[in-house]
Amino acid sequence: MSQSSANLVEVRGIRFSRGDRVIFDDISLSVPRGKITAIMGPSGIGKTTLLRLIGGQIPPDKGEILFDGENVPQMSRSRLYTVRKRMSMLFQSGALFTDLNVFDNVAYPLREHTRLPEALLHTTVMMKLEAVGLRGAAKLMPSELSGGMARRAALARAIALEPDLIMFDEPFVGQDPITMGCW
Repeated sequence: MSQSSANLVEVRGIRFSRGDRVIFDDISLSVPRGKITAIMGPSGIGKTTLLRLIGGQIPPDKGEILFDGENVPQMSRSRLYTVRKRMSMLFQSGALFTDLNVFDNVAYPLREHTRLPEALLHTTVMMKLEAVGLRGAAKLMPSELSGGMARRAALARAIALEPDLIMFDEPFVGQDPITMGCW
C-alpha cells in the first residue's frame, strides 16, 4: 500500500480477449487518487469488463493492473481478498441479497470485514442509508423496493466500508432526476 503514488489505479498495456474476440489491445489508463474518473462509451465496448479486470475478478491476457502500486493479477487469493476491502463495485443490477432486508444488505460488508460492536454497526448502517435517502426503508426487502431504491440501497452497501475506490457500472440506470439531485 504505497500511498505515495499519485495514481490509485494504473492500467498498463492490457490485452484481454474472449475467445477470438479482442476486447482490449494495449490499453493504458490512470485513475488519480482522490479524483472522480469516468469511463464512457457505447454499450458492449468493454466498460464492465475493464471494471472486472481492475477488481481482479478476471485476469488480463497481458499487461499490468496496479492498485495502489500492487499488481492485481499477480496477487495471491488472500492478498486480493484483503485489497478488495479497499475497493467496492456497484453493479448495474444492484446485486442485493434477496433474502436480506435493506439494513442487513448494507450491514453485510461491515459484518464480514470488521468487528464493529452491534451498536456502532447499526449507527454506521443508518448513516449510509440516510446518505442515500433510504433511512425509512431499512426493514424493507429488496422485492419491495423500486428499481431506483434498490440502486440506492446497493450504493449504501458499496460505501459501507468507505473504500478508496468505488467502481460504478452504469451508475444512473434506474435513477430519476429528482432523486439524483439529492446526492
